[in-house]
Amino acid sequence: MADITLIGSGFPIPAKNRFGSSMVVQVGKDQIMFDCGPGTTYKMVQAGISPLNVNHLVFTHHHFDHDADYGCFTMTRWNMGNNSAPPLEVLGPDLTTHITDLLFKEDGGVFSYDFKARINHPMSTHSYVERGFPLPRKPPEVNAKDIGPGKILTGGSWEITAEPAIHAQPYLDSLAYRLDSDEGSIVISGDTGPCEAVTKLAKGADVLLHNCTGFQDGMDGTPIGETNTGTKGAALVAAEAGVKTLVMVHATEAFSPPGMAEKAIAEVAEIFKGKIILGTELMRFPVR
Repeated sequence: MADITLIGSGFPIPAKNRFGSSMVVQVGKDQIMFDCGPGTTYKMVQAGISPLNVNHLVFTHHHFDHDADYGCFTMTRWNMGNNSAPPLEVLGPDLTTHITDLLFKEDGGVFSYDFKARINHPMSTHSYVERGFPLPRKPPEVNAKDIGPGKILTGGSWEITAEPAIHAQPYLDSLAYRLDSDEGSIVISGDTGPCEAVTKLAKGADVLLHNCTGFQDGMDGTPIGETNTGTKGAALVAAEAGVKTLVMVHATEAFSPPGMAEKAIAEVAEIFKGKIILGTELMRFPVR
Protein backbone atom coordinates (compact mmCIF):
# COMPACT_ATOMS: atom_id res chain seq x y z
CA MET A 1 0.00 0.00 0.00
CA ALA A 2 1.37 3.41 -0.96
CA ASP A 3 1.55 6.00 1.79
CA ILE A 4 2.85 9.50 2.43
CA THR A 5 4.79 10.78 5.43
CA LEU A 6 4.95 14.53 5.98
CA ILE A 7 8.42 15.31 7.27
CA GLY A 8 8.12 19.11 7.08
CA SER A 9 4.77 20.84 6.71
CA GLY A 10 5.73 24.40 7.48
CA PHE A 11 7.16 27.69 6.34
CA PRO A 12 10.60 29.36 6.24
CA ILE A 13 9.90 30.79 9.70
CA PRO A 14 10.20 28.05 12.34
CA ALA A 15 7.25 27.32 14.59
CA LYS A 16 6.97 24.98 17.57
CA ASN A 17 5.11 22.37 15.56
CA ARG A 18 6.36 22.79 11.98
CA PHE A 19 9.29 24.06 9.93
CA GLY A 20 10.24 23.69 6.29
CA SER A 21 9.01 21.35 3.58
CA SER A 22 9.67 17.67 2.97
CA MET A 23 7.70 14.48 2.43
CA VAL A 24 8.44 10.84 1.69
CA VAL A 25 6.24 8.73 -0.56
CA GLN A 26 6.36 4.96 -0.10
CA VAL A 27 5.31 3.08 -3.23
CA GLY A 28 6.08 -0.61 -3.41
CA LYS A 29 9.60 -1.06 -2.04
CA ASP A 30 10.67 2.46 -3.02
CA GLN A 31 10.77 5.53 -0.79
CA ILE A 32 10.97 8.80 -2.70
CA MET A 33 11.65 12.09 -0.94
CA PHE A 34 10.25 15.37 -2.24
CA ASP A 35 12.16 18.40 -0.91
CA CYS A 36 14.60 18.37 1.98
CA GLY A 37 13.97 21.41 4.17
CA PRO A 38 15.46 22.25 7.58
CA GLY A 39 15.64 19.34 10.01
CA THR A 40 14.52 16.75 7.48
CA THR A 41 17.09 14.09 8.41
CA TYR A 42 16.32 14.26 12.12
CA LYS A 43 12.56 14.31 11.59
CA MET A 44 12.50 11.45 9.08
CA VAL A 45 14.28 9.20 11.58
CA GLN A 46 11.69 10.22 14.17
CA ALA A 47 9.07 9.05 11.67
CA GLY A 48 10.78 5.67 11.38
CA ILE A 49 12.31 6.27 7.94
CA SER A 50 15.98 5.42 7.49
CA PRO A 51 18.02 7.69 5.19
CA LEU A 52 19.50 4.49 3.74
CA ASN A 53 16.09 3.54 2.34
CA VAL A 54 15.66 6.74 0.34
CA ASN A 55 17.44 6.54 -3.01
CA HIS A 56 15.55 9.30 -4.88
CA LEU A 57 15.31 12.96 -3.90
CA VAL A 58 13.19 15.36 -5.98
CA PHE A 59 13.20 19.13 -5.44
CA THR A 60 10.29 21.42 -6.25
CA HIS A 61 12.51 24.53 -6.07
CA HIS A 62 15.51 25.90 -4.24
CA HIS A 63 14.27 28.18 -1.49
CA PHE A 64 16.13 27.18 1.69
CA ASP A 65 13.01 25.89 3.44
CA HIS A 66 12.91 23.21 0.72
CA ASP A 67 16.60 22.27 0.41
CA ALA A 68 18.55 23.37 3.50
CA ASP A 69 19.03 19.81 4.80
CA TYR A 70 20.26 18.41 1.47
CA GLY A 71 23.88 18.31 2.64
CA CYS A 72 23.05 16.81 6.02
CA PHE A 73 20.76 14.15 4.56
CA THR A 74 23.26 13.11 1.88
CA MET A 75 26.21 12.95 4.27
CA THR A 76 24.18 11.06 6.89
CA ARG A 77 22.99 8.54 4.29
CA TRP A 78 26.58 8.07 3.10
CA ASN A 79 27.99 7.78 6.62
CA MET A 80 25.39 5.19 7.63
CA GLY A 81 25.96 3.03 4.57
CA ASN A 82 28.81 1.09 3.06
CA ASN A 83 30.38 0.98 -0.36
CA SER A 84 27.49 -1.08 -1.73
CA ALA A 85 24.84 1.57 -1.04
CA PRO A 86 23.32 2.78 -4.33
CA PRO A 87 24.04 6.33 -5.50
CA LEU A 88 21.57 8.99 -4.45
CA GLU A 89 19.55 10.04 -7.50
CA VAL A 90 18.61 13.73 -7.31
CA LEU A 91 16.30 15.62 -9.65
CA GLY A 92 15.03 19.17 -9.61
CA PRO A 93 14.70 22.40 -11.56
CA ASP A 94 17.56 24.61 -12.66
CA LEU A 95 20.36 24.95 -10.03
CA THR A 96 20.03 21.37 -8.76
CA THR A 97 23.30 20.20 -10.35
CA HIS A 98 25.06 23.45 -9.44
CA ILE A 99 24.10 23.19 -5.78
CA THR A 100 25.10 19.52 -5.77
CA ASP A 101 28.55 20.37 -7.12
CA LEU A 102 28.98 23.15 -4.56
CA LEU A 103 28.22 20.69 -1.76
CA PHE A 104 29.83 17.41 -2.84
CA LYS A 105 32.38 17.99 -5.59
CA GLU A 106 35.59 16.20 -4.55
CA ASP A 107 37.72 19.21 -5.49
CA GLY A 108 36.52 21.97 -3.17
CA GLY A 109 32.92 21.00 -2.41
CA VAL A 110 31.69 22.20 0.98
CA PHE A 111 31.50 18.66 2.37
CA SER A 112 34.55 17.30 0.56
CA TYR A 113 36.75 18.21 3.54
CA ASP A 114 34.55 16.14 5.80
CA PHE A 115 34.28 13.02 3.65
CA LYS A 116 37.99 13.09 2.75
CA ALA A 117 38.84 13.09 6.45
CA ARG A 118 36.42 10.22 7.10
CA ILE A 119 37.84 8.24 4.19
CA ASN A 120 41.51 8.72 5.18
CA HIS A 121 41.99 9.47 8.89
CA PRO A 122 42.92 6.40 11.00
CA MET A 123 40.26 7.28 13.58
CA SER A 124 37.54 7.18 10.92
CA THR A 125 38.84 4.17 8.99
CA HIS A 126 39.11 2.19 12.23
CA SER A 127 35.53 3.10 13.16
CA TYR A 128 34.37 2.16 9.67
CA VAL A 129 35.98 -1.28 9.86
CA GLU A 130 34.61 -1.79 13.38
CA ARG A 131 31.13 -1.25 11.95
CA GLY A 132 31.78 -4.19 9.63
CA PHE A 133 32.44 -2.30 6.40
CA PRO A 134 35.38 -3.01 4.05
CA LEU A 135 38.11 -0.57 3.07
CA PRO A 136 38.84 1.40 1.01
CA ARG A 137 35.90 3.69 1.62
CA LYS A 138 34.43 5.54 -1.35
CA PRO A 139 33.20 9.14 -1.40
CA PRO A 140 29.46 9.89 -1.59
CA GLU A 141 27.88 9.14 -4.96
CA VAL A 142 25.25 11.69 -5.98
CA ASN A 143 23.78 11.72 -9.46
CA ALA A 144 22.07 15.07 -9.91
CA LYS A 145 20.15 16.30 -12.93
CA ASP A 146 18.33 19.52 -13.79
CA ILE A 147 14.89 18.77 -15.22
CA GLY A 148 11.91 20.52 -16.74
CA PRO A 149 8.29 19.59 -17.51
CA GLY A 150 7.43 16.10 -18.70
CA LYS A 151 8.03 12.55 -17.51
CA ILE A 152 11.10 12.72 -15.28
CA LEU A 153 11.46 9.40 -13.47
CA THR A 154 10.19 5.84 -13.74
CA GLY A 155 10.41 3.02 -11.22
CA GLY A 156 9.31 -0.57 -11.34
CA SER A 157 5.64 0.26 -10.72
CA TRP A 158 5.49 4.05 -10.79
CA GLU A 159 6.34 7.15 -12.79
CA ILE A 160 6.68 10.84 -11.99
CA THR A 161 5.63 13.71 -14.24
CA ALA A 162 6.54 17.39 -13.75
CA GLU A 163 4.75 20.61 -14.68
CA PRO A 164 5.75 24.23 -14.08
CA ALA A 165 4.45 26.06 -11.03
CA ILE A 166 4.30 29.82 -10.44
CA HIS A 167 6.33 30.99 -7.48
CA ALA A 168 9.69 32.82 -7.56
CA GLN A 169 10.42 33.28 -11.25
CA PRO A 170 12.65 34.62 -12.76
CA TYR A 171 14.99 34.05 -9.82
CA LEU A 172 14.06 30.41 -9.21
CA ASP A 173 12.27 27.83 -11.34
CA SER A 174 9.53 25.81 -9.63
CA LEU A 175 7.99 22.47 -10.52
CA ALA A 176 4.98 20.49 -9.35
CA TYR A 177 4.97 16.69 -9.56
CA ARG A 178 2.54 13.84 -10.07
CA LEU A 179 3.41 10.29 -9.06
CA ASP A 180 1.24 7.61 -10.67
CA SER A 181 1.29 3.95 -9.71
CA ASP A 182 -0.99 0.96 -9.37
CA GLU A 183 -1.35 1.99 -5.73
CA GLY A 184 -2.72 5.45 -6.48
CA SER A 185 -1.84 8.91 -7.72
CA ILE A 186 -0.25 11.73 -5.72
CA VAL A 187 0.31 15.36 -6.74
CA ILE A 188 2.76 17.64 -4.94
CA SER A 189 2.29 21.28 -5.84
CA GLY A 190 5.38 22.68 -4.17
CA ASP A 191 5.00 26.40 -3.60
CA THR A 192 2.73 27.89 -6.23
CA GLY A 193 0.31 30.66 -6.93
CA PRO A 194 -2.87 30.14 -8.96
CA CYS A 195 -1.67 27.93 -11.80
CA GLU A 196 -3.64 26.15 -14.51
CA ALA A 197 -0.76 23.74 -15.16
CA VAL A 198 -0.91 22.46 -11.58
CA THR A 199 -4.70 22.07 -11.73
CA LYS A 200 -4.40 20.01 -14.92
CA LEU A 201 -1.61 17.92 -13.39
CA ALA A 202 -3.87 17.10 -10.44
CA LYS A 203 -6.87 15.92 -12.51
CA GLY A 204 -8.44 12.92 -10.82
CA ALA A 205 -5.59 12.36 -8.37
CA ASP A 206 -6.16 10.40 -5.18
CA VAL A 207 -4.19 12.89 -3.07
CA LEU A 208 -3.20 16.50 -3.69
CA LEU A 209 -0.62 18.00 -1.35
CA HIS A 210 -1.02 21.71 -1.98
CA ASN A 211 0.60 24.69 -0.38
CA CYS A 212 -1.81 26.58 1.84
CA THR A 213 0.09 29.49 3.28
CA GLY A 214 -2.73 31.09 5.27
CA PHE A 215 -6.24 32.46 5.09
CA GLN A 216 -7.09 33.61 1.59
CA ASP A 217 -8.58 36.95 2.60
CA GLY A 218 -5.23 38.11 3.94
CA MET A 219 -3.42 37.14 0.75
CA ASP A 220 -5.63 38.29 -2.11
CA GLY A 221 -4.35 41.33 -4.00
CA THR A 222 -0.80 40.99 -2.66
CA PRO A 223 2.41 39.54 -4.16
CA ILE A 224 2.06 36.67 -1.68
CA GLY A 225 -1.35 35.85 -3.12
CA GLU A 226 0.06 35.82 -6.65
CA THR A 227 2.86 33.40 -5.82
CA ASN A 228 1.27 31.23 -3.11
CA THR A 229 -2.17 29.88 -2.39
CA GLY A 230 -4.27 30.05 0.75
CA THR A 231 -7.35 28.24 1.98
CA LYS A 232 -9.76 29.10 -0.81
CA GLY A 233 -7.10 28.91 -3.51
CA ALA A 234 -6.07 25.39 -2.53
CA ALA A 235 -9.73 24.40 -2.28
CA LEU A 236 -10.44 25.68 -5.79
CA VAL A 237 -7.56 23.68 -7.27
CA ALA A 238 -8.72 20.53 -5.48
CA ALA A 239 -12.35 21.03 -6.56
CA GLU A 240 -11.53 21.84 -10.19
CA ALA A 241 -9.13 18.90 -10.42
CA GLY A 242 -11.61 16.50 -8.86
CA VAL A 243 -9.14 15.01 -6.38
CA LYS A 244 -10.27 12.73 -3.57
CA THR A 245 -8.14 14.16 -0.75
CA LEU A 246 -6.60 17.59 -0.23
CA VAL A 247 -3.68 17.89 2.19
CA MET A 248 -2.81 21.46 3.12
CA VAL A 249 0.94 21.94 3.59
CA HIS A 250 3.46 24.81 3.81
CA ALA A 251 1.34 26.40 6.54
CA THR A 252 2.24 29.50 8.52
CA GLU A 253 1.39 30.18 12.16
CA ALA A 254 -1.99 31.52 10.98
CA PHE A 255 -3.54 28.11 11.68
CA SER A 256 -1.96 27.58 15.11
CA PRO A 257 -4.08 29.73 17.50
CA PRO A 258 -7.09 28.00 19.07
CA GLY A 259 -9.89 27.48 16.58
CA MET A 260 -7.91 28.61 13.54
CA ALA A 261 -7.24 25.13 12.17
CA GLU A 262 -10.96 24.41 12.32
CA LYS A 263 -11.70 27.71 10.63
CA ALA A 264 -9.23 26.93 7.83
CA ILE A 265 -10.76 23.51 7.21
CA ALA A 266 -14.24 25.03 7.21
CA GLU A 267 -13.21 27.60 4.57
CA VAL A 268 -11.85 24.84 2.36
CA ALA A 269 -14.94 22.69 2.89
CA GLU A 270 -17.17 25.45 1.52
CA ILE A 271 -15.55 24.83 -1.88
CA PHE A 272 -14.02 21.36 -1.86
CA LYS A 273 -16.27 18.45 -0.87
CA GLY A 274 -13.63 15.71 -0.66
CA LYS A 275 -11.49 14.68 2.30
CA ILE A 276 -9.51 17.55 3.87
CA ILE A 277 -6.35 17.20 5.95
CA LEU A 278 -4.35 20.00 7.54
CA GLY A 279 -0.84 18.58 7.38
CA THR A 280 1.30 18.32 10.50
CA GLU A 281 4.86 17.14 11.06
CA LEU A 282 5.37 13.35 11.00
CA MET A 283 1.80 12.68 9.86
CA ARG A 284 1.47 9.47 7.81
CA PHE A 285 -1.55 8.51 5.72
CA PRO A 286 -2.40 6.10 2.90
CA VAL A 287 -2.83 7.23 -0.69
CA ARG A 288 -6.12 5.35 -0.90
